[in-house]
Amino acid sequence: MAIIKSGKVVIVLAGRYAGKKAVVVKTFDDGSDEKRFSHCLIAGIGRGPRKVTRGMSKKKVEKRSRTMKPFVKYINVRHVFPTRYVVDMDLKKAVDEADLVDAEKKIDVKKGLKKVFEDRYLNQKAVTSEKKAAGSSYFFQKLRF
Repeated sequence: MAIIKSGKVVIVLAGRYAGKKAVVVKTFDDGSDEKRFSHCLIAGIGRGPRKVTRGMSKKKVEKRSRTMKPFVKYINVRHVFPTRYVVDMDLKKAVDEADLVDAEKKIDVKKGLKKVFEDRYLNQKAVTSEKKAAGSSYFFQKLRF
């Protein structure tokens, strides 16, 4: 799949996280030993940050951003919908494939992901390129349909 690359924001179409946004961490175009179809490793937000207004204090904004709940999973390429947005989060360091096999290690991966997502959410203005800033702001918005 030429369109679905790492860093691309996608919408999950099937399963428990249907309708949620995620970022592609790694793609497997030819499949692997366990999964013989093309699939990708995604990391997304199961529950997004709460609404923030301009009048709220910095402490309250940080507290409301802590409600984020990440998820990590392998998913068939046909079950994701690629968007035009790209995010420049270094998720390959946060998500290690070997840690996803063990349940306890997967919890640690999710905690690390939560920290990465919170840092990016609170520091959205620090993004260098305008295109990636748009992708970052889109990723953290609630999907409206």
